[in-house]
Amino acid sequence: MLFSSIIFLFYFLPIVMFLYYVLPKKARNGVLLIASIIFYSWGEPVYVFLMIFSAIFNYFMAIDIGKARVHGSNGKGTLLFTVIVNLFILSFFKYYGFLMDTINDLLGTDIQYTALSLPIGISFYTFQALSYIFDVYRGNVKVQINPLKFTLYLALFPQLIAGPIVKYKDIAEQLDHREVTLEKFGWGTMRFIIGLGKKVILANNLGAIYAEISSLSDDQATAMTFWIGIIAYTLQIYFDFSGYSDMAIGLGRMFGFEFMENFNYPYISKTVTEFWRRWHISLSTWFKEYVYIPLGGNRVSVPRHILNLLIVWSLTGLWHGASWNFVVWGIYYGILLIVEKYFLGKYLEKFPGILQHIYAMVIVIIGWVFFSCEDLSAALDYLGVMFGAGSAGFADTYTLYLLRTNALLLIIGCIAATPEVTKQFGILCKKHSIISILLLLGLFILSVAYLIFSSYNPFLYFRF
Repeated sequence: MLFSSIIFLFYFLPIVMFLYYVLPKKARNGVLLIASIIFYSWGEPVYVFLMIFSAIFNYFMAIDIGKARVHGSNGKGTLLFTVIVNLFILSFFKYYGFLMDTINDLLGTDIQYTALSLPIGISFYTFQALSYIFDVYRGNVKVQINPLKFTLYLALFPQLIAGPIVKYKDIAEQLDHREVTLEKFGWGTMRFIIGLGKKVILANNLGAIYAEISSLSDDQATAMTFWIGIIAYTLQIYFDFSGYSDMAIGLGRMFGFEFMENFNYPYISKTVTEFWRRWHISLSTWFKEYVYIPLGGNRVSVPRHILNLLIVWSLTGLWHGASWNFVVWGIYYGILLIVEKYFLGKYLEKFPGILQHIYAMVIVIIGWVFFSCEDLSAALDYLGVMFGAGSAGFADTYTLYLLRTNALLLIIGCIAATPEVTKQFGILCKKHSIISILLLLGLFILSVAYLIFSSYNPFLYFRF
């Protein structure tokens, strides 16, 4: 079930909200748990059992680790077993096909296998389970003895499918005690509507541009046409994923939860390092806390620090998808971050701000080519056309047609990706609350209209 769907907006959410507020407070966690299971089962009727197994397994493993700590043992064996099982399940469903294809390519074999469909959200709830296990092992959180509360932590539907990745220690108290005031509910509603608008009005229309351009063969497209396509994708993936995160954070607030921010206007960055402080913050934080720091972080020799960065970014790329283009995408950023830290950073600081920004955005746009294409070969072909290799020239009449028909949307997307829109809306809310409410209502109605009359409505991060 999608947040940006008529069923969710006008049936599922109103019913859940009604039951949540009408029933006694002690029943609220139960309402959310049942709603979350229904929400996941709507699109994944079989894989809901996999998610429930993950909850049960990690619940008992955490109890075992907790008991070991009480009796003077560190529970390291249980921790290792738990991590292996979690990663095995994730790898089996997500990387089995990738592994078999790689073996066939390397050995020249033709081993037949049945491709497995990827359980939606498995990367997100697996990482949430692992963060809980790690924190129990470290003694950073108390073991959750209520299985329903722990299952709710993993299955909470606002952030179940595509994050943000919520760590147990951040919402442990909220599972027991949370209040929803009229102000919080209003803020959550506003955040949800803004996210819906980002997704439906901006991301979907920008995605249609990229879909049309990427369907062209290399010899049909000009370099400028492919640049327009990847710029549209660059904006699409931001509004798609940040829009989902906005909706998740807004929904969480409407139910009394406070989730961490997942984006902080990444496209205003002046370096690649800054970009990754602003993009998918919950994932970057997770890798930093549970992989990078345990490896030694930056408190090691330079060669070891470089190795740590390459390990983390290789895993980051692999987390996003079971294909070599995602691995290359991760290593691409790892190398750039190393270069910025040890070589380029001190020179970049001397450049005018606008040149720093152009540098960062060109790097990011090129990176999205690896991310958007089906495989590494397709990504390299797309990049080749962007830089004139195998293209039909620099520009043609189709390029001009794309610019003429989509320039306004691209400009709006660029402006909306900056803090200025949020700043001006915040000023408007303080001075003219009625006008801001009417604007939000209009945005909601327009979003619903787009949902009714448009058939293009994917969430890009559902495949991760």
